[in-house]
Amino acid sequence: MLKELLPKLSRVAVLWDSATRSQLNATENAARSLSVKLQVLEVRGRADLPRVFQAAKNGRAEALNVLASPLFSSLQQAIIDLAASHRLPTVFQWKEQAEAGGLVSYGPSLEGIWRQSALIVAKVLKGTIPATLPVEQPIRFELVINTKTAKALGLTIPPSLLLRADQVIE
Repeated sequence: MLKELLPKLSRVAVLWDSATRSQLNATENAARSLSVKLQVLEVRGRADLPRVFQAAKNGRAEALNVLASPLFSSLQQAIIDLAASHRLPTVFQWKEQAEAGGLVSYGPSLEGIWRQSALIVAKVLKGTIPATLPVEQPIRFELVINTKTAKALGLTIPPSLLLRADQVIE
């Protein structure tokens, strides 16, 4: 998505915490296939944010990818505010982050995840043995674009991206 938004993109910073190892591996694989250099920035808490944003700036990051994690959800507004002040186009995983001022989000529907979780709990409460239940993955992913944030960053969202969006925030 970032490559479509910024076709000349060559350097992306990634906010990472130890809970997002599999996401980081997938991100590294995607970056290699797109010839994009990643700058992985570990965050352990709120106090790390000014340092990692400065490191992204010093590393000449052209965009930021915030991996999904409970830590980053708890730091959502601080990350959005720092991304705006550093003028870093940022992609998040949850639509709520784009609704809160992030540029773009693409990830599973939290509403869908909670609904599926409730169905699984209901099965267990009705006597299904948890070990017999299949592992399920999210089936619905949402693309949300915040055009207000794009304008503040001086970006034009390509029509092809807008057409694929599940929600456009103006």
